[in-house]
Amino acid sequence: MTKLAASELANVFFALGDATRLRLVAILCAGGVYSIAQLTANTDLTRQAITKHLQVLADAGLVKDLRIGRERLWQFDPTQVEEARKSLEVIGQQWEMALAKLKAFAERD
Repeated sequence: MTKLAASELANVFFALGDATRLRLVAILCAGGVYSIAQLTANTDLTRQAITKHLQVLADAGLVKDLRIGRERLWQFDPTQVEEARKSLEVIGQQWEMALAKLKAFAERD
């Protein structure tokens, strides 16, 4: 298990912290690859806006693009989400240990 560095973890959560980007990740999680045109269908967002959001997600390692001819297709990459989950699990375990110590201290008196 490799834990994400704090800066990488922050980038993942920053990228997921925007409603539009979170929606894009949800769409891409369904599987397959999508073009910008497919991702902008049925939205009020421009291709440029979707492209900018996808770039933030790509910078965080959450999506990657494939070039097929002149077309750029996007797909979800679960690696960083899994690493973020593992990091949160470690943080959760540390929190549980801290609470147990506090409880033991409080119950000593």
